[in-house]
Amino acid sequence: MLGGRSLGREAGALATLLEAGDLAGGRARLPHLAGRDPSALDLAGLARAGTESVAENTSDAVVAPLLWGAVAGVPGLLGYRAANTLDAMVGHRSPRWERFGWASARLDDGLNLVPARVAAALAALLAPLVGGRPADALRAWRRDARRHPSPNAGPVEAAFAGALGVRLGGTNVYGGRVEHRGTLGDGQPAGVRDLARAVRLAGGVDVAAAGLAVAVALAVGRR
Repeated sequence: MLGGRSLGREAGALATLLEAGDLAGGRARLPHLAGRDPSALDLAGLARAGTESVAENTSDAVVAPLLWGAVAGVPGLLGYRAANTLDAMVGHRSPRWERFGWASARLDDGLNLVPARVAAALAALLAPLVGGRPADALRAWRRDARRHPSPNAGPVEAAFAGALGVRLGGTNVYGGRVEHRGTLGDGQPAGVRDLARAVRLAGGVDVAAAGLAVAVALAVGRR
Protein backbone atom coordinates (compact mmCIF):
# COMPACT_ATOMS: atom_id res chain seq x y z
CA MET A 1 0.00 0.00 0.00
CA LEU A 2 1.65 3.20 -1.23
CA GLY A 3 1.00 6.87 -0.65
CA GLY A 4 0.87 9.39 -3.46
CA ARG A 5 4.55 10.37 -3.47
CA SER A 6 5.88 6.86 -2.98
CA LEU A 7 3.50 5.52 -5.64
CA GLY A 8 4.75 8.05 -8.17
CA ARG A 9 8.36 7.39 -7.19
CA GLU A 10 8.10 3.61 -7.49
CA ALA A 11 6.10 3.71 -10.70
CA GLY A 12 8.48 6.26 -12.18
CA ALA A 13 11.46 4.08 -11.28
CA LEU A 14 9.82 1.07 -12.91
CA ALA A 15 9.01 3.12 -16.03
CA THR A 16 12.64 4.23 -16.30
CA LEU A 17 13.87 0.65 -16.10
CA LEU A 18 11.40 -0.56 -18.69
CA GLU A 19 12.18 2.28 -21.09
CA ALA A 20 15.83 1.28 -20.83
CA GLY A 21 14.93 -2.32 -21.67
CA ASP A 22 16.11 -3.58 -18.28
CA LEU A 23 13.91 -6.66 -17.90
CA ALA A 24 15.70 -8.04 -14.82
CA GLY A 25 15.57 -4.67 -13.08
CA GLY A 26 11.90 -4.28 -13.93
CA ARG A 27 11.07 -7.70 -12.53
CA ALA A 28 12.94 -6.87 -9.33
CA ARG A 29 11.13 -3.53 -9.02
CA LEU A 30 7.56 -4.66 -9.71
CA PRO A 31 6.93 -6.16 -6.22
CA HIS A 32 7.27 -2.62 -4.84
CA LEU A 33 4.07 -1.82 -6.74
CA ALA A 34 2.07 -4.99 -7.32
CA GLY A 35 1.62 -8.40 -5.74
CA ARG A 36 1.69 -10.48 -8.89
CA ASP A 37 4.54 -12.83 -9.83
CA PRO A 38 6.95 -10.95 -12.13
CA SER A 39 9.18 -13.90 -13.04
CA ALA A 40 7.37 -14.77 -16.28
CA LEU A 41 6.47 -11.23 -17.34
CA ASP A 42 8.10 -9.53 -20.32
CA LEU A 43 8.51 -5.75 -20.64
CA ALA A 44 4.92 -5.32 -21.84
CA GLY A 45 3.58 -7.47 -19.01
CA LEU A 46 5.51 -5.46 -16.45
CA ALA A 47 4.19 -2.23 -17.99
CA ARG A 48 0.61 -3.47 -17.79
CA ALA A 49 1.06 -4.60 -14.20
CA GLY A 50 2.55 -1.25 -13.25
CA THR A 51 -0.19 0.71 -15.02
CA GLU A 52 -2.95 -1.27 -13.32
CA SER A 53 -1.28 -0.86 -9.94
CA VAL A 54 -0.93 2.90 -10.44
CA ALA A 55 -4.64 3.17 -11.19
CA GLU A 56 -5.78 1.03 -8.26
CA ASN A 57 -3.40 2.56 -5.73
CA THR A 58 -4.33 6.09 -6.79
CA SER A 59 -7.80 5.29 -5.53
CA ASP A 60 -6.93 3.14 -2.51
CA ALA A 61 -3.90 5.00 -1.20
CA VAL A 62 -4.58 8.62 -2.21
CA VAL A 63 -8.17 9.49 -3.05
CA ALA A 64 -9.86 7.35 -0.39
CA PRO A 65 -7.72 8.56 2.56
CA LEU A 66 -8.17 12.17 1.47
CA LEU A 67 -11.93 11.85 1.29
CA TRP A 68 -12.32 9.92 4.55
CA GLY A 69 -10.09 12.44 6.27
CA ALA A 70 -12.20 15.29 4.87
CA VAL A 71 -15.47 13.71 5.98
CA ALA A 72 -14.48 12.31 9.38
CA GLY A 73 -11.21 14.00 10.29
CA VAL A 74 -8.19 12.17 11.68
CA PRO A 75 -10.31 9.27 13.07
CA GLY A 76 -11.79 8.70 9.62
CA LEU A 77 -8.38 8.79 7.98
CA LEU A 78 -6.81 6.40 10.50
CA GLY A 79 -9.82 4.08 10.45
CA TYR A 80 -9.70 3.83 6.69
CA ARG A 81 -5.95 3.20 6.63
CA ALA A 82 -6.32 0.48 9.27
CA ALA A 83 -9.04 -1.29 7.26
CA ASN A 84 -7.10 -0.96 4.01
CA THR A 85 -3.90 -2.29 5.58
CA LEU A 86 -5.75 -5.25 7.10
CA ASP A 87 -7.27 -6.04 3.72
CA ALA A 88 -3.81 -5.91 2.12
CA MET A 89 -2.47 -8.31 4.76
CA VAL A 90 -5.21 -10.94 5.00
CA GLY A 91 -8.05 -10.07 2.61
CA HIS A 92 -7.02 -12.57 -0.04
CA ARG A 93 -8.90 -15.39 -1.73
CA SER A 94 -6.51 -18.13 -0.71
CA PRO A 95 -6.87 -21.29 1.40
CA ARG A 96 -4.91 -19.64 4.19
CA TRP A 97 -6.95 -16.42 4.44
CA GLU A 98 -10.33 -17.26 2.87
CA ARG A 99 -12.23 -17.58 6.18
CA PHE A 100 -10.24 -15.11 8.23
CA GLY A 101 -9.85 -12.36 5.66
CA TRP A 102 -13.30 -12.08 4.11
CA ALA A 103 -14.54 -9.55 6.69
CA SER A 104 -11.63 -7.17 6.15
CA ALA A 105 -12.02 -7.50 2.39
CA ARG A 106 -15.73 -6.65 2.52
CA LEU A 107 -15.09 -3.73 4.89
CA ASP A 108 -12.45 -2.36 2.55
CA ASP A 109 -14.85 -2.75 -0.39
CA GLY A 110 -17.50 -0.76 1.45
CA LEU A 111 -15.14 2.03 2.47
CA ASN A 112 -13.84 2.39 -1.09
CA LEU A 113 -17.21 2.30 -2.82
CA VAL A 114 -17.50 6.09 -3.21
CA PRO A 115 -13.80 7.04 -3.37
CA ALA A 116 -13.14 4.60 -6.22
CA ARG A 117 -15.86 6.19 -8.31
CA VAL A 118 -14.58 9.66 -7.48
CA ALA A 119 -11.12 8.57 -8.63
CA ALA A 120 -12.58 7.12 -11.84
CA ALA A 121 -14.51 10.33 -12.52
CA LEU A 122 -11.41 12.46 -11.96
CA ALA A 123 -9.35 10.21 -14.25
CA ALA A 124 -11.98 10.62 -16.96
CA LEU A 125 -12.15 14.39 -16.48
CA LEU A 126 -8.35 14.70 -16.66
CA ALA A 127 -7.88 12.39 -19.67
CA PRO A 128 -6.62 15.32 -21.82
CA LEU A 129 -3.50 15.42 -19.60
CA VAL A 130 -2.35 12.24 -21.35
CA GLY A 131 -3.83 12.92 -24.77
CA GLY A 132 -7.07 11.10 -24.08
CA ARG A 133 -10.73 12.02 -24.19
CA PRO A 134 -13.12 12.06 -21.22
CA ALA A 135 -15.81 10.41 -23.34
CA ASP A 136 -13.56 7.42 -24.03
CA ALA A 137 -12.74 7.02 -20.34
CA LEU A 138 -16.40 7.22 -19.35
CA ARG A 139 -17.36 4.70 -22.01
CA ALA A 140 -14.70 2.23 -20.86
CA TRP A 141 -15.84 2.71 -17.25
CA ARG A 142 -19.50 2.04 -18.02
CA ARG A 143 -18.83 -0.88 -20.34
CA ASP A 144 -15.89 -2.69 -18.74
CA ALA A 145 -15.78 -2.04 -14.98
CA ARG A 146 -17.90 -5.11 -14.19
CA ARG A 147 -15.41 -7.37 -15.96
CA HIS A 148 -12.94 -6.82 -13.11
CA PRO A 149 -13.31 -9.09 -10.04
CA SER A 150 -13.02 -6.09 -7.70
CA PRO A 151 -16.07 -3.80 -7.47
CA ASN A 152 -13.80 -0.81 -6.84
CA ALA A 153 -10.63 -1.48 -8.83
CA GLY A 154 -12.80 -2.13 -11.89
CA PRO A 155 -14.12 1.43 -12.34
CA VAL A 156 -10.73 3.04 -11.72
CA GLU A 157 -8.71 0.73 -13.96
CA ALA A 158 -11.33 0.93 -16.72
CA ALA A 159 -11.36 4.74 -16.54
CA PHE A 160 -7.55 4.85 -16.69
CA ALA A 161 -7.57 2.45 -19.65
CA GLY A 162 -10.06 4.64 -21.51
CA ALA A 163 -8.19 7.84 -20.67
CA LEU A 164 -4.89 6.34 -21.84
CA GLY A 165 -6.44 4.74 -24.93
CA VAL A 166 -5.04 1.31 -24.06
CA ARG A 167 -6.25 -2.12 -23.05
CA LEU A 168 -5.70 -3.43 -19.52
CA GLY A 169 -6.61 -6.72 -17.85
CA GLY A 170 -5.95 -10.31 -18.81
CA THR A 171 -4.28 -13.18 -16.97
CA ASN A 172 -2.39 -12.50 -13.74
CA VAL A 173 -0.36 -14.81 -11.49
CA TYR A 174 -0.26 -14.24 -7.73
CA GLY A 175 2.01 -16.61 -5.83
CA GLY A 176 1.20 -19.50 -8.12
CA ARG A 177 -2.53 -18.67 -8.23
CA VAL A 178 -3.75 -17.80 -11.74
CA GLU A 179 -6.56 -15.28 -12.27
CA HIS A 180 -8.18 -14.77 -15.67
CA ARG A 181 -9.65 -11.28 -15.77
CA GLY A 182 -11.67 -9.54 -18.43
CA THR A 183 -10.14 -6.83 -20.58
CA LEU A 184 -10.70 -3.13 -19.89
CA GLY A 185 -10.53 -0.43 -22.54
CA ASP A 186 -9.78 -0.48 -26.26
CA GLY A 187 -6.73 -0.24 -28.44
CA GLN A 188 -3.36 -1.89 -27.98
CA PRO A 189 -2.32 -3.48 -24.67
CA ALA A 190 -0.61 -1.02 -22.34
CA GLY A 191 3.03 -0.68 -23.28
CA VAL A 192 6.21 0.62 -21.73
CA ARG A 193 5.54 4.27 -22.55
CA ASP A 194 2.01 4.06 -21.18
CA LEU A 195 3.25 3.50 -17.64
CA ALA A 196 4.81 6.98 -17.54
CA ARG A 197 1.55 8.39 -18.93
CA ALA A 198 -0.38 6.62 -16.18
CA VAL A 199 1.91 8.20 -13.58
CA ARG A 200 1.18 11.63 -15.07
CA LEU A 201 -2.56 11.00 -15.01
CA ALA A 202 -2.38 9.74 -11.43
CA GLY A 203 -0.54 12.91 -10.40
CA GLY A 204 -3.35 15.00 -11.83
CA VAL A 205 -5.95 12.91 -10.02
CA ASP A 206 -4.02 13.34 -6.76
CA VAL A 207 -4.03 17.13 -7.06
CA ALA A 208 -7.70 17.27 -8.01
CA ALA A 209 -8.63 14.91 -5.16
CA ALA A 210 -6.73 17.08 -2.68
CA GLY A 211 -8.68 20.13 -3.84
CA LEU A 212 -11.94 18.23 -3.59
CA ALA A 213 -11.06 17.02 -0.09
CA VAL A 214 -10.41 20.60 1.04
CA ALA A 215 -13.81 21.64 -0.32
CA VAL A 216 -15.54 18.72 1.42
CA ALA A 217 -13.75 19.45 4.72
CA LEU A 218 -14.81 23.10 4.57
CA ALA A 219 -18.40 22.09 3.84
CA VAL A 220 -18.43 19.59 6.71
CA GLY A 221 -16.88 22.18 9.02
CA ARG A 222 -19.53 24.76 8.19
CA ARG A 223 -22.27 22.28 9.01
